[in-house]
Amino acid sequence: MIRATGDGAQELTSHLLAVLAGCDARILDIGQSAVHNLFMLGMLVEVPAGADCFMLETAVMRTAAEFGVQVRCTLMSNEEYADWVATQGKGRFLITVFAPAIITRHLASVLDIVSGAGLSLDRVDRLSEREALSAGGPAPRMCLEVQASGALADQDALRAALMNLAAQTGIDIAFQQDTIYRRNRRLIAFDMDSTLIQCEVIDELAKRVGVGAQVSAITEAAMRGELNFKQSFERRVGLLRGLPEAAIAEVVASVRLMDGAERLTATLRRLGYKMAILSGGFTFMGRELQKRLGIHYVHANELDIENGVVTGRIRGDVVDGDGKARLLRSIAKQENLSLQQVIAVGDGANDLPMLKIAGLGVAFRAKPVVRASAGHSISTLGLDGILYLLGLRDRELTLLLDSADLDDDATALAVE
Repeated sequence: MIRATGDGAQELTSHLLAVLAGCDARILDIGQSAVHNLFMLGMLVEVPAGADCFMLETAVMRTAAEFGVQVRCTLMSNEEYADWVATQGKGRFLITVFAPAIITRHLASVLDIVSGAGLSLDRVDRLSEREALSAGGPAPRMCLEVQASGALADQDALRAALMNLAAQTGIDIAFQQDTIYRRNRRLIAFDMDSTLIQCEVIDELAKRVGVGAQVSAITEAAMRGELNFKQSFERRVGLLRGLPEAAIAEVVASVRLMDGAERLTATLRRLGYKMAILSGGFTFMGRELQKRLGIHYVHANELDIENGVVTGRIRGDVVDGDGKARLLRSIAKQENLSLQQVIAVGDGANDLPMLKIAGLGVAFRAKPVVRASAGHSISTLGLDGILYLLGLRDRELTLLLDSADLDDDATALAVE
């Protein structure tokens, strides 16, 4: 086992490999990284029988000294190597920690919980861009990904401990198994109101007929899971009776996208994802977002309008929580995808059915009941924080989005 550390000596690796090539040593494991200007290398090699290990170690030490790097060589027996290999088949897990800022106490608490659950800490990486300390730049954000491994006795207990820490510290912490699906998701389904956009459209419509407070109160209770969604929705729609159709266009024009929505959808579009809106809101808003963001599927509620006036009714069946889950299954089947390849994002209790069946269910700036029940939660960053859960680095995304003209790409996109 060769361990080397030093300042600015990344080229050392090739020189050490040249030394080891002299005896045809076989590489069993290798890892190299750099933090700022600090170089770190770990390499495990098998030396052929009959090789002079003392001379080999001397050559390694001499080469490292030429680069001003500290190196330590340790002999490992076949039995020790076999024991090490046996530990590699255990579960592998990812803990993503993100917020506008992460202080040392935050990370120390996360690592304590992970270690206390019996997992080995294998690696900590930064996924976010390096942050400038001067004012006037983009909004600060920090994301660290912790890789851990081992036999985890109680996954639910570990997840609960991390969620409790997140609630106490005001940071986001996501825990997931490191599986083949982690970077192989292919479909994302969004709730619309208060998820893709920054308001509840039905509340905005209600303000224009003088029942804003009444409808907002019902909406809040429904999103907290205190009311049956279908019944509460029909009740709210009924209060819109008499609203002029022209008011709908005013609301659509005034709606703002959620923070990070454009960056997230542009990135996923470039990566070949299919995107869907599964909403208990209205189709007129969903179609507008379809045009603006390149969404492939839109399923929402059709507001009934006669003679230029809202009737207070819905055409067809109401899209509720169970309906969203059915639609998600149907789209995944149509796209020939496993549900493990699906991401679902929402903020209300009616989103929980689809969040629970998706491979990655994300409660976004959600009500407490939703955060407690969903697999993952984002409260401190915009929608593009989801990209960190996929293991994507900011620098990768910058290169991806700079590599093509997104406007041309969106124009050429065929939506269904």
